[in-house]
Amino acid sequence: MRLLLLAALALLAGCAQPPKATTATTAARQQAALDANRRGDTYVRHGELDNAARAYREALRVSQSLEDADGIAANAINLSIVLQRQGRFADARSSLAAVTEHSNLRFAPARLAEVSLRQALIDLDERRFVPAEEWVAKAATHCAGRCALAGAIHNVRAQLALHAGHNDQAAAHARAAQAASRGAEDRAELANALRLLGFAALRAGDAAGARAQLEQALALDREIGAPRKIVLDLLALGRAAALANDRDGARAYYARAMAVSEADRDNAGVAEARALMDSVDKAAATGK
Repeated sequence: MRLLLLAALALLAGCAQPPKATTATTAARQQAALDANRRGDTYVRHGELDNAARAYREALRVSQSLEDADGIAANAINLSIVLQRQGRFADARSSLAAVTEHSNLRFAPARLAEVSLRQALIDLDERRFVPAEEWVAKAATHCAGRCALAGAIHNVRAQLALHAGHNDQAAAHARAAQAASRGAEDRAELANALRLLGFAALRAGDAAGARAQLEQALALDREIGAPRKIVLDLLALGRAAALANDRDGARAYYARAMAVSEADRDNAGVAEARALMDSVDKAAATGK
């Protein structure tokens, strides 16, 4: 189940796009918020999450001082992503209160959908599945018509269905996410959809089907440059190899996942890959 929890973190994990300065009178402070946001992005790329949180928090503070609704939403989302990656779930949820508890400001429906999906992912990471379902439903309500987040919403629903053991439902949502993501040319969500289809195939005992989906996801994640998702793909490919009784192949995938995790300073990924490698070695030693 750890693999599925890691997948939840991977969904909608990209930082929100910063807002653009709009008027000359607020340009200086808007620029300060943008600069802080960009510093946060840089820190995230280098794995410096404490510094990233401080930068996004400063950007959020400046946006709040201007009552810049779009800036508040963007920076609250980014801050919540970093805090969740640190395992600070209560803080991650609290950062989103800058949007959910300020009805006096007018937030764009797309931002409200993003915030709702963030809430769902935090709840999913804490295995709070009922509230996660409720937040996904809110996201879908905000994401009416042609919405850029349609693929992400289906992917989160596929994730929830997998946790509930509803394999067919999970695959259906992942296929819907695949179609929506291709239409929107969203490679990140397309990779997520392919990975989830791979997970569903693994649950169904279809090693070959899983491998076909996961190899496509891995190719996309390499193009995008997403180390944490590459790890998820490699771990799942290892599971597919193990399912097909290919112990050497499974161990090789796990070793690659551990190497990527070590380079990305992802301790959870290292631990997961090492545990799976150990399980393969133990099975080989006992002849099982």
